[in-house]
Amino acid sequence: MNPRLVLALVVSGAVALTACGGTTKDSAGQDSGGATNAAKADPNAPLKEGLKITFLPKQVNNPYFTVAQKGAEQAGTAIKAEVKATGPSDAAASSQVTYINTAAQQKQNALVISANDANAVAPALKSARSQGVKVVTFDSDAAADARDVFINQATSNEIAAGQVKLISEAVGGSGEIAILSATPNATNQNAWIEVMKTELAKPEYSGLKLVETAYGNDDDQTSFQKTQGLLQAHPNLKGIISPTTVGVAAAARYLSSSEYKGKVQLTGLGTPNQMRKFVQDGTVKSFALWDPSKLGYLATYAAAALASGQITGAQGEKFKAGDLGEYTIGAKGEVVLGPPQVFTKDNIDKFDF
Repeated sequence: MNPRLVLALVVSGAVALTACGGTTKDSAGQDSGGATNAAKADPNAPLKEGLKITFLPKQVNNPYFTVAQKGAEQAGTAIKAEVKATGPSDAAASSQVTYINTAAQQKQNALVISANDANAVAPALKSARSQGVKVVTFDSDAAADARDVFINQATSNEIAAGQVKLISEAVGGSGEIAILSATPNATNQNAWIEVMKTELAKPEYSGLKLVETAYGNDDDQTSFQKTQGLLQAHPNLKGIISPTTVGVAAAARYLSSSEYKGKVQLTGLGTPNQMRKFVQDGTVKSFALWDPSKLGYLATYAAAALASGQITGAQGEKFKAGDLGEYTIGAKGEVVLGPPQVFTKDNIDKFDF
């Protein structure tokens, strides 16, 4: 897909979903979020048809966001909305600003965005909201006062604590470990890393030592090279946590064809279709993720509910999300999809995304 191409999609025929559930730092570390004006929700208002919704991932041609986009399209089909997918080819902090401004200029009813940088996109999002665009963040939050609702994969604790547990089990509870993250400014990555450090300070993980956090910038080749660099810099490295679908797949690819296969353990957040061969050949024992398609699906329903006046983003409001059922908005305008799914050689073939 041409990274600058805006793909308008009005899909037909609802498709059923399958899968699991992830997060960012609570509302990007802000103290407020959700509804910020005097608007009142009307839960009985009909869901409007013909809504125009822009779907803006961190970057296009990223397998994770491709799956999330499919979920958004499925929701668009069900509610008779026009879902327009667009985005940058890189995950730089300000790369999404132009696309946000374009959505506002095109008078889109709603914008569904995974923020590359919580604060870099905030001014553009605030401007879009002032022009009537409802803003839903998903996967990675923006500054809370720059959006209406945040769709969180799971809680930061669920994701980060789970990652530490998986790497501890893989390396036998002791040894040097490293983290291969995405971009230095990624809200969700930084939140997870902070929780991981807190987890590693607990007595049960006293045998583990975090020696480095590297950044692959959500680029396959850069992540591949960073994996190589970690292994060269730390000859006693026993494990790597890569909480990014691009990073974990690149690290697995490097390990699978190197002398470190079976000696250095790897876990992270990846899709089953990306990671299946690495689990089957013994490079990876286990990893986790939620279903990105459900995340995109839920975010699109939330955007439609906002644009239809069913919700404003205030705590306690409820809305229905098609096949996923009813959700309640929590503190700071946050909605949580559900806990992550752990994948191993015993269950990975049951999943297809």
